[in-house]
Amino acid sequence: MKNQTKSITGAQAIFVALKKESVDTIFGYPGGANLPIYDELYHKGEDIKHILVRHEQGAVHAAQGYARVSKKVGVCMVTSGPGATNLLTGIADAMIDSTPLVCITGQVPSKFLGYDAFQETDVVGISMPVTKWNYQITLASEISKIFAKAFYIANSGRPGPVLIDITIDAQRQILDNFSYKKCDRIRSYHPYPKPEKESINEAVHLIDNSRKPLIIVGQGALLSGAQDEIKILAEKAGVPVAATLLGLSAFPSNHELFIGMVGLHGNYAPNLMTNECDVLIAIGMRFDDRVTGNLETYAKQAKVIHIEIDRAEIGKNVAPAIPINSDAKVALRLLAKKVQANIHNPWFKKAQKYIDIEKQSVIKNDLLPKGNSLSMGEIINNISLKTNGNAIMVSDVGQHQMITARYYKYKSTNSQVTSGGLGTMGFALPAAIGAKLGNNNKQVVAIIGDGGFQMTMQELGTIVQHNIDIKIVVLNNSYLGMIRQLHDIYYGGRDYFNEHQGPDFVKIAESYNIKSKRISQRNEIENAIDEMLNFNGTYLLEVRVEKKETVFPIIPSGGSVSDILLTLEKK
Repeated sequence: MKNQTKSITGAQAIFVALKKESVDTIFGYPGGANLPIYDELYHKGEDIKHILVRHEQGAVHAAQGYARVSKKVGVCMVTSGPGATNLLTGIADAMIDSTPLVCITGQVPSKFLGYDAFQETDVVGISMPVTKWNYQITLASEISKIFAKAFYIANSGRPGPVLIDITIDAQRQILDNFSYKKCDRIRSYHPYPKPEKESINEAVHLIDNSRKPLIIVGQGALLSGAQDEIKILAEKAGVPVAATLLGLSAFPSNHELFIGMVGLHGNYAPNLMTNECDVLIAIGMRFDDRVTGNLETYAKQAKVIHIEIDRAEIGKNVAPAIPINSDAKVALRLLAKKVQANIHNPWFKKAQKYIDIEKQSVIKNDLLPKGNSLSMGEIINNISLKTNGNAIMVSDVGQHQMITARYYKYKSTNSQVTSGGLGTMGFALPAAIGAKLGNNNKQVVAIIGDGGFQMTMQELGTIVQHNIDIKIVVLNNSYLGMIRQLHDIYYGGRDYFNEHQGPDFVKIAESYNIKSKRISQRNEIENAIDEMLNFNGTYLLEVRVEKKETVFPIIPSGGSVSDILLTLEKK
């Protein structure tokens, strides 16, 4: 029989499955309950690369970074109990950001399940709300079907994380005549709905007759691979394009139609234009609260066309005039063929007016600060210029995340990796490891705050051990900057326990034999960034930035996107 093998153990069967699914990299950490798998990995090392992380959370974030840039399923593997529970933050992160993962956890022997055995945890039960699907294998005979199903579910439709928990006795059991067949369909699971012809025609009519259309691109466009289709539609119909945080790099930042990022710390023009447009074309986005602000006032004047593969997201927050439940690439290809060629000069003039206002009141101050302290914006802008917008930028969570999103000019697709929906501090360093291994031909730059860096900086050991070339920029303001900003704006500056006394990051990097440097003066910026980018190997650059910088624009808490502030003086 095709794909059939001789008698093998459950652990060996797992590697047959992984190889059939074209897995080339696993991020993991061994423990007592997954040692049969690791013993088999010892023999299969030439086929699959294993990256030994320093913490299980590092494994799942690295798998996320790998999946986001490679467009493959990220795979991580840990032991039972605390090993499994340490994955949960990353799994939740992957769930809300639609990242395809297969997470493999070891488990105590099946006869001990439910008896509180050493390192037993009901990981299937506790992971159920944050996985697309999960399953506990107690018999080796289940491995073929469950692994095939897991990879199919993780990477089809709206992607997401899947968890397979496998008892140690199932790993050891002998299987006779094991065979593996990839899954291509599951009864009652229809991941690729076809757009209705009537909805497409109605959307075309709206776009053709609009005077002030606006496209907002979400991460679904990247997951669909619809970048070319967006460009064709926007250029043909003459529609300005904005992006959500996770939609950045789906449309070139230097394109004349691109007007910026929407949302809490997004750009002035697209936020205002959201509440002025007559047709809003939302592509692969879920209208989360950081994008919409007050839903009671969000785009009430607009006819909304919502293109979304996940039916549950359509109408959940914003009721569309025309729902298109479809893969974005498929729907956009149909729309682009049918819409009329158009231009909207008065609408673009208004966009340019808003862009110019933000340039003078915010961007100029961020990129050309008057004081002696370094701004985060001038650092990111310099990196953008020197990489020509072609690096993969992996950002952590906080002020630096918003500044990176605002001032890095993404010219290459799938080049922005960050934690969006969950906002996980500590994400960037391990995710950068996965991103580099997922696309070794691209330069990977991790932008991290001093707070987030201290959460996962042990992964420097992973980087060194596996000789992974990553450029690490720690923007150090000795604060939890975004929390301090919120305290200043909404809580009278009572920033209780936000100021950090951090370690010497340069010495820590040097202790791992990582080339490093610290700068704090403006005349040091260019040479330091040049040295970092041109260095052959991992490099850590610590930049001492302004301690109390505030990220503008900002939509005030509970406010409308139209209430976006360029300065607190307008509060």
